[in-house]
Amino acid sequence: MLILECPCCGVLADETELAPGGEAHLKRFGPGASDDEFEGYLFMRENPRGVHFERWRHVNGCGKWFHAARDTSTLEVFGTYPAQTTEPPRDIRDRISARRPGWTWREFA
Repeated sequence: MLILECPCCGVLADETELAPGGEAHLKRFGPGASDDEFEGYLFMRENPRGVHFERWRHVNGCGKWFHAARDTSTLEVFGTYPAQTTEPPRDIRDRISARRPGWTWREFA
C-alpha cells in the first residue's frame, strides 16, 4: 500500500485517502498555444518504470494538492512537497540520487 505524507497538513495518508492527479511539473498551455503544444500537454506523459513525480490530492483530509516523488516499481517514496513548487526541492533530488546513482532530473521545457 502506498502511504504519503501530506505536506500541507502533515498527516500520513494511505492511497485510499488520496486521489491521483497525474504527472507533476507539466507546462500548461492556454489560449494562443499551437496545436502541437496543446497536443503535447494533453497526451504526452511520462510513464516511467522508476522515479516519477506525481500530483496527489488529500481528498479525505485537508483537500489540498501536493506533489510526490516516488519509485513506480518499488513504491518507495522519496518525499512530498507543496503543489506550488515548480521543481522538486534539492533535498528530495539528493535523496533520489543517493538511492539511484546516475539518476538525473528531467528538465521540463
